[in-house]
Amino acid sequence: MIDLTVKSCGPMTALQDRGRLGYQGFGVSPSGAMDRRALAMANALVGNPLETAAIEFVNLGGAFTAEGGDLHLAIAGAGCSASVDGTPVAPLTSFVLKEGQTLEVGHPRTGTFAYLAVAGGFAVEPQLGSLSFHLRSRLGGLKGAPLQAGNRLPCRPEAQGGEPMQLNADILEETGPLRVMLGPQDDYFTPEALRLFLDSEFTISPQADRMGFQLTGPKLEHAKGFNIVSDGIVDGHIQVPGSGQPIVLMRDRQTAGGYPKIATVISADLARFAQMRSGAGVRFKAVGRDEAVAAARLMKDWIAALPTHLTPVRYALTTEHLLSRNLIGGTVDALSPAQHE
Repeated sequence: MIDLTVKSCGPMTALQDRGRLGYQGFGVSPSGAMDRRALAMANALVGNPLETAAIEFVNLGGAFTAEGGDLHLAIAGAGCSASVDGTPVAPLTSFVLKEGQTLEVGHPRTGTFAYLAVAGGFAVEPQLGSLSFHLRSRLGGLKGAPLQAGNRLPCRPEAQGGEPMQLNADILEETGPLRVMLGPQDDYFTPEALRLFLDSEFTISPQADRMGFQLTGPKLEHAKGFNIVSDGIVDGHIQVPGSGQPIVLMRDRQTAGGYPKIATVISADLARFAQMRSGAGVRFKAVGRDEAVAAARLMKDWIAALPTHLTPVRYALTTEHLLSRNLIGGTVDALSPAQHE
C-alpha cells in the first residue's frame, strides 16, 4: 500500500465525493463536494470515475508526502497553486509525486473550495456508501473526522503509473445573477418582499459554512408568519427565518426545516455560488423550470465530456527532464569481446 501522508492542512480539510445519497428519509444529510465541477476535473485528470472521493480544501491549502511509492495526483478548483519539492505544478495538469517528495498546496485564490484527487481513489472504508465527511454527524471522512497533520491516507498502488495529463476543456462558467426558481413557499411573503428579493443585492456574511450561507440585505417581510410545518430540504433552498435575512442551504444542510423557503438556487449555479467568498455581493434572477432543467443538462453533459478533453503533458526536452525519466537502462563496453560475438 502507498500512503499520502498529511504534513499540514486547514481545520476543515476532508474527504468529499458526490455525497451520501438515499438516506434523507432517515435524517441523514447528503453532504458531498461543494463544487462538483472541480471534483470532476481533478478526477478526470487522474483517470478516475468523476465522482470519486478527493481531498477538499476550504480556504487553506496543505502539505502532503508520498510514502511507500509514487502517486499520480491532480488538483482543481479555486485557483490553488501547487509545487512538488519547490517546483511549480502547472494548473489543470496531473503529476507524479515520487516517494519521499512533498506536495505543497497553496490557499485558494479565486474561490473557497479546491480538490486533490489520487489515481484509483483513497482506500478508505465508506460509511453509508460515501466517504463524504459530515461535521455534525461525524459520518465519513477518515474515521469520522476531517484530516489533520500525521494522518496517512492509503492509496491503491495498482492505479498509479499513469501518464501525466492536462485538461483543455473550456470552463463552463455562468456570470451575472444567480438563477433561482421561486418557491416552494413564495406565497408566505409579501409582494414587496418578493420584489426586494429579486431587485436587491445581498451580501454573503461571515456566518457561512458547508451547511448554509447567511445573507445580509433588505429585510424580507413574511405575509403568513415565519413558521411552517417542517418539510423536506434540498440543496439551494433559500430559507427566510424571523430575522427576514435569507439563508442559502448548502451540501451539509439539514434534511427538513420549518422556515418558509422563498426560492431555490438552480443546481447548475450552486457550485458557482459555493465558490463566492464572505463579503461578496449576490443578486438573484427568477427562471422557469425549463431553463433550470436545460442548465442542469448542460452542466451534466459538460462534466461527462471532461475525459475527452485530456491530452498528454508535453515537456520541454531539457537536461533536467531527460535525466528525470531514467532513460538509461545500463551500460556496455564497446571494446569487450562479448560485444563482438
